[in-house]
Amino acid sequence: MAELTPATTEPSLDAATLAKDFPLLAREVHGRRITYLDSAASSQRPTAVLDAMREYDETTHANVHRGVYSIAEEATRRFEAARANVGRFIGAPHPAREIVFTKNATEALNLVAHAWGRTHLQRGDVVVLTEMEHHANIVPWHMLAAERGIELRWLPIDDDGRLVLDDLDRVLDGAKVLGITCMSNVLGTLNPVAELSAAAHAAGAVVVADACQSVPHLPTDVTALGVDLLAFSAHKMLGPTGIGVLWGRESLLESLPPFLGGGEMILDVRKDGFTPNDIPWRFEAGTPPITEAIGLGAAVDYLDAVGMEAVRAHEIALTGYALGALGDRFGDDIRIFGPPEAEARGGVISFAFRDIHPHDISQILDEYGVCVRAGHHCAKPLMRRLGVNATARASLALYNDEHDVDSLVEALDAAGRFFA
Repeated sequence: MAELTPATTEPSLDAATLAKDFPLLAREVHGRRITYLDSAASSQRPTAVLDAMREYDETTHANVHRGVYSIAEEATRRFEAARANVGRFIGAPHPAREIVFTKNATEALNLVAHAWGRTHLQRGDVVVLTEMEHHANIVPWHMLAAERGIELRWLPIDDDGRLVLDDLDRVLDGAKVLGITCMSNVLGTLNPVAELSAAAHAAGAVVVADACQSVPHLPTDVTALGVDLLAFSAHKMLGPTGIGVLWGRESLLESLPPFLGGGEMILDVRKDGFTPNDIPWRFEAGTPPITEAIGLGAAVDYLDAVGMEAVRAHEIALTGYALGALGDRFGDDIRIFGPPEAEARGGVISFAFRDIHPHDISQILDEYGVCVRAGHHCAKPLMRRLGVNATARASLALYNDEHDVDSLVEALDAAGRFFA
């Protein structure tokens, strides 16, 4: 797809049935069935993922790429198969060479800033970011700016949480990098990534995309998006913590030096220097997260079986239901941030409720078994743009349904009565 705004087809999945695949969702908290609405921070994992990791650990575990005995070769084969599976899932042209495993998306974006940035950026060069970026796609560039004297420019947002692109050509003039989130982790905004990529390339810039919030929730094709580098995390897409992904165009990755030094990332080490390994292994120093890669591969299989078009259609419908239910019940007492149309956003709903602090809201909701996130969501520049210190955030996934939204509304109503 060329844009992150797929068609609004009718939902074709049964969330209540899918929820039975996720053991934690059967748990009770404070005597109530848990209502998990924090998938933007970390999604739950289905039994298929937990079983795949346990089965690997019990039957196959050995270090990869080194041993020539049977289970070591099997571990390597399964690890590399997971890499190819992940690459295929996002439409990588060369999955076996373009997928780099990192410990999380934050490390992936730091890899880009340090390996690509230190190679290509000099004093006075321009990096363009947006006001809605996660700190992971801001702080590494600040660090490089302090080191190299590069200039940071910003694409602003409007009051509905959409990027203001009227002055795009001027902002991109002379830029070497455009760093952009595919979907805001606060606003839910789906950005026109293909359009922005084309404009950035016309200006001579490389496009670095943060896809942590988009890859788990809608179909992704890196070629159609037109980006050069793209990062995301397993733990937001039904997989384990401890592993992230960096996709990069093959030719671009081949031009980069290693990020970390040690074992695995070398072909040869001498007293007078070293020869780096081929891609992607030159970026994977040390023992990689093997069990976690197996789990991520299983998560991809699970999402494939459900179908990403079906996931997106379900979340559009459920987000629309949630926006309507919150607005109808609370009116002017609630301020929901981001685009008002469900089709223009993902299932991330950040809100301010009356004058109640988001942390207080979260604590009261927990008494009703409802899990939402409260805080600045690693997006302080965006919080300042919105004029708030923090928000409460409910985030939806394929295992949520209207009953979960109703539980949120009723718990929020109870919080309002408590603080009346």
